[in-house]
Amino acid sequence: MSRWRQHLTAKRVLVADGAWGTELAKRGLTAGEAPEVWNLERPEEVSAVAAAYVDAGADIILTNTFGGSPIKLARAGLAGRTVDVNRRGVELSKEASRGKALVFASVGPTGEFMAPLGTVGETDMVACFAEQARAIASAEPDGIVIESMSDLAEATAALRAVRESCELPVVVSMTFERGARAIATMMGVRPEQAAAELEAAGADVVGANCGTGIEDIIEVARLMRPATRLPLWMKPNAGVPELVDGETVFRETPEVMVSHVPALIEAGARIIGGCCGTTSEHIQLLAAEIAKLLSQQGDA
Repeated sequence: MSRWRQHLTAKRVLVADGAWGTELAKRGLTAGEAPEVWNLERPEEVSAVAAAYVDAGADIILTNTFGGSPIKLARAGLAGRTVDVNRRGVELSKEASRGKALVFASVGPTGEFMAPLGTVGETDMVACFAEQARAIASAEPDGIVIESMSDLAEATAALRAVRESCELPVVVSMTFERGARAIATMMGVRPEQAAAELEAAGADVVGANCGTGIEDIIEVARLMRPATRLPLWMKPNAGVPELVDGETVFRETPEVMVSHVPALIEAGARIIGGCCGTTSEHIQLLAAEIAKLLSQQGDA
């Protein structure tokens, strides 16, 4: 049994980390700057974000490799640095974990549309993600999380690339938003559709991150749960993002977010963390609440 399965079996619900992009921004990352370059130029800041989540009680932390695909790195002027950026990103999180948390490497979307909407074909997209996956695997994380996906075709291309490149467990997490009639991704993918198709494609865990706050994520979990036998990974934002004086603001406090955690667990979530706007304070309170709930269940 793999380490993540052992941990999930033992604890029943695992705590994942919080946001990376908004936390790096607090440390000086500027708009338009590629966060991944900090793995090479400001590694101490990257390590500090990871360590804060470990200290907060996270069972799983991610890596600063979200934009580490060759396509996205080339746009950031980092063509040819795929191996360096991704290996160092994994190494920094592993060092910060100090053996206290599992490390799952982050793989985000390329920012390109696949054909026929765009110009990137499936073969090229798989090759792109495979290069990143091999670089990640060379640093030996505990798993990979393909996250913030809105296009099911790109998500499955990334999953196929990982499966063909290494034997690491894979989470695939989509980004949903509440529209006028339903919750779906920007490309119109519904939660139950994503869960069923990603399980069929070979994911180990499926779920949702970003896009919206915990109340909508609870509904996503409820829709996904009947559609798959896999564990559900849920990382909501700290509320719905708001634009205030040209700056994106997330207003949901740790206390407000955590008040909804019992409902999220009841909806079927087995791995819970945070995305944009969440901090180590959110994760610390989240870890305490989950521990309390599981203790109460054990005493019942």
